[in-house]
Amino acid sequence: MTTICFDLDDTLVHYPEPYENIVRRTVEAHGIEYTDELRAVSKDAFYTAFEALEPEPHRRSMAAVVEAAGADADLDALVGTLRETEYASTTVPDAARDSLPALAADNRLAVVTNGPRDWQVGKLDHHGLADFFDFFVASYEVGAHKPDSAPFDRVREELPAEEYVMVGNEYETDVEGARNAGFVPIHYESGEDGMPGLWATIDALL
Repeated sequence: MTTICFDLDDTLVHYPEPYENIVRRTVEAHGIEYTDELRAVSKDAFYTAFEALEPEPHRRSMAAVVEAAGADADLDALVGTLRETEYASTTVPDAARDSLPALAADNRLAVVTNGPRDWQVGKLDHHGLADFFDFFVASYEVGAHKPDSAPFDRVREELPAEEYVMVGNEYETDVEGARNAGFVPIHYESGEDGMPGLWATIDALL
């Protein structure tokens, strides 16, 4: 039995547009003018919290925007809009939807992603993909982001297998991290043909 692990963002779930566009639509929906300053504030607050594994990095990002803008905005509503806008802005290629049922029938499937669990799982739920996966681990659950071995080790603990494969788009986190953890890495590089090339590679190697 093989366990095939997938990264989430830009591997299973794609972002056709820059993330700053998602933030722009979010804050403008709450009457806040999106400026270059707010873009920098939002990004810095998010990554400072994210890298430190501090709780709710998306909320911290929106809180920093509200403070910098001096806005009278409902923070809970703002975070809710960000989440809804992000999910609605993502896509899942047809090739992924076509291939997952067959892969799930012959292998165990897992998602190994960096980020807070609830926020990341919500993307799978939004796109109706959750039932294809036997296990889901987010870096916040294990106290370390990929390429640290902790997320990979959690998969090994939960899904015993003869072989482990990791599919991801980030070379350092997904490929080197997986290889160092004893997983077989498959590096997804987006090209003109896009996602279908990834699935053809998986089918050829497994």
